[in-house]
Amino acid sequence: MNQQRVLVLGASGHIGQNLIPALIEQGHQVTAGARRVDWMMSQGWENTRCIFVDLYDPETLTKVMHDTDIVYYLVHSMSDAHNLIEQERKAAINVVEALEGSNVKQIIFLSALQHKDQQYSPHLIARKLTGEVLRTSTIPVTEIRTSMIVGPGSAAFEIMRDMVYNLPILTPPRWVRSKSSPIALKNLIHYLTEIIHHPTHQHRIFDAGGPEYISYQTLFERFIKISGKKRVLIPLPMPGSLISAGFISMITSVPTSIAKELIQGLKYDLPANDEPLRKLIPQSLIKFDDAVKETLADEAAALDNQDWGYSSAVRSRWKPGYGYYPKNAGYTVSTPASATSLWHTVQQIGGEQGYFYGNTLWKIRAIMDDIAGNKVTYGRPSRETLELGDMIDGWRVIKLEPEKQLTLLFGMKAPGLGRLSFTIHDSGNLRSIDVRAWWHPAGFSGLLYWFAMMPAHLFIFKGMAKTISINAYELDKNSSNDEKK
Repeated sequence: MNQQRVLVLGASGHIGQNLIPALIEQGHQVTAGARRVDWMMSQGWENTRCIFVDLYDPETLTKVMHDTDIVYYLVHSMSDAHNLIEQERKAAINVVEALEGSNVKQIIFLSALQHKDQQYSPHLIARKLTGEVLRTSTIPVTEIRTSMIVGPGSAAFEIMRDMVYNLPILTPPRWVRSKSSPIALKNLIHYLTEIIHHPTHQHRIFDAGGPEYISYQTLFERFIKISGKKRVLIPLPMPGSLISAGFISMITSVPTSIAKELIQGLKYDLPANDEPLRKLIPQSLIKFDDAVKETLADEAAALDNQDWGYSSAVRSRWKPGYGYYPKNAGYTVSTPASATSLWHTVQQIGGEQGYFYGNTLWKIRAIMDDIAGNKVTYGRPSRETLELGDMIDGWRVIKLEPEKQLTLLFGMKAPGLGRLSFTIHDSGNLRSIDVRAWWHPAGFSGLLYWFAMMPAHLFIFKGMAKTISINAYELDKNSSNDEKK
């Protein structure tokens, strides 16, 4: 098997996270490109170069293209719904321009199945346009189109899962009668990795589907049966475009903008003419039911990463039905304070210092926990520095990266699993401190709890971030004055 120099654009996304380990296993020399460099480096990918790439900043693209044989284009700015189509076009143009004079032999673009009717969602239009722009390059483009991907973290799958887990009565709009060919994540990753070994000198488009062509209503019915939930499914004669962002955010932990775009793209039947791809790359396709069972069994993998510090305490508290994607709320402050002083200040959390801001509210929350029977053990270590496993008023330290990040596991009684992170970023002239809560809701009650706490979160975290910044700046000033003496 020939080793290739592979660049994965969108490496921190759902598909990229699963594709890169498969490419590494095949022996390729992988470069992971995305904006979340620290996150990528924390994944422990062996022999993988992690670089900052922003498709809207051409300077970050040009140099890396000269050291690349194969480019995977997995980026999709679905969250930028306001000007999604223009953003997608601009990103694709920047990539095409960066490819000029490069050593790239093939571009592999993961896209979405299309329908002959042009009046469909911006999401599908943007995918089609991206492929057209990429094909203006002289470098061969292989576009692989899919519909629903069945696997942990797949947005379309997680929306379905959340609806089944969170709603006693499901009343989806009329799009549930539309049909598609859902493909198992494992099958898709096999196609993506094996296509490298079938080079071409021409542009080509393949459909990738699973072994079944079935309606979303059937998918829901079969998912309900597999999950063991007792649910009533009553489709309503209502177009998907009328579904509000607020309603979507209340029923799923998938980011609202992504969920809304996906749902609006389910209006039409999307059959997959995948015979050409199956002939080129034969494999045994996994049926929907089997893919769902495997996915549900693997969902705890959502926590087995650096964000949660690979903590055994986290894994022991995870329960089936928790939202795969975490809700989050926080506040970021820019500051001239040094990273050293910010890190020292953050580590003083708890004890006499309290939580930097709104300490009365924190105490009330702890009292509520005591009343609910989840007795909180108050206090923190007497030392100024923290260590993994330390307890702070019911919180547990699960991640410590000096001068970068402190993460605490939420230990109070609530429907879900959460963490509180303090993240320091040093950009040279200034630093920033971000205080943020992350919450995997346990069903509908977990979502209600999150939204009930949202006003307090936004108020408290803003105050915490500002207070940490001020205290750290004062610490720097005092240190400077001591040195002058």
